[in-house]
Amino acid sequence: MEPVYSSVITVARGVFAAQGIRFTVTGAEHVPRRGGAVMVINHTGYMDFTYAGYAARPARRFVRFMAKDSVFTHKVSGPLMRAMKHIPVDRSAGAASYGLAVRFLREGEIVGVFPEATISRSFELKAFKNGAARMAQEAGVPMLPVVMWGSQRVWTKGHPKRLGRTNVPIVIAIGEPVPVAPGDSVDEATTKVHAVMEDMLHALQDSYEPMTGDDLVFLPARLGGTAPTLEEANQLDDDERRDAIRKASAARKAERAAAAPKAGPQA
Repeated sequence: MEPVYSSVITVARGVFAAQGIRFTVTGAEHVPRRGGAVMVINHTGYMDFTYAGYAARPARRFVRFMAKDSVFTHKVSGPLMRAMKHIPVDRSAGAASYGLAVRFLREGEIVGVFPEATISRSFELKAFKNGAARMAQEAGVPMLPVVMWGSQRVWTKGHPKRLGRTNVPIVIAIGEPVPVAPGDSVDEATTKVHAVMEDMLHALQDSYEPMTGDDLVFLPARLGGTAPTLEEANQLDDDERRDAIRKASAARKAERAAAAPKAGPQA
């Protein structure tokens, strides 16, 4: 029994109902009823982790998500995240979170990973980091490909939240597990799961209700939408990263200047 996780799910389902979100989940039979797996998920919106966790409920499984350490230090979300046994990721000490994830997998847990690392502004699949494949290989468990479409219409990077009653349909597809054998190349396994998920995502996009008018901002340029192309989105991410580095450097310099001893009056 996991009373905190179960209670959070109950509250989340109530919120989804109030928003009028309409879920369609296919491939739920691929979620293992027992044993570990790395759930590999595409990332188009801030609420993706809640929707991906919802997809595992038909199998009566809880997903332990890897999430930024800052979420765990928040006074409200922190206690909940820890109680639900999610995994904090401190980028300055990544080995610890990686080791914890592998331990959970070996203990039979499903660990949720977003291999794109950040939200895709283009709503296409970005390049994947190979951490999911490395964890799966080390723990001796498969990768479980999961793609969703529609979550960007609720809340995504660069656009206002739409948390009211929007009646947004969100479709989720779960693919067959992708094994990673001990001798496999993790880079090749990563390329394979990326290709599988790209095919799955395109199928969801093709079958999704048409987006028109203001919703064209949530549609990839490839499909006639006004979202940036993958190349343009990557450039925006690079610019944002450089700006964050500059701001952090300036803040450190200001802190050092404030802490420096003041020169006394000249004789």
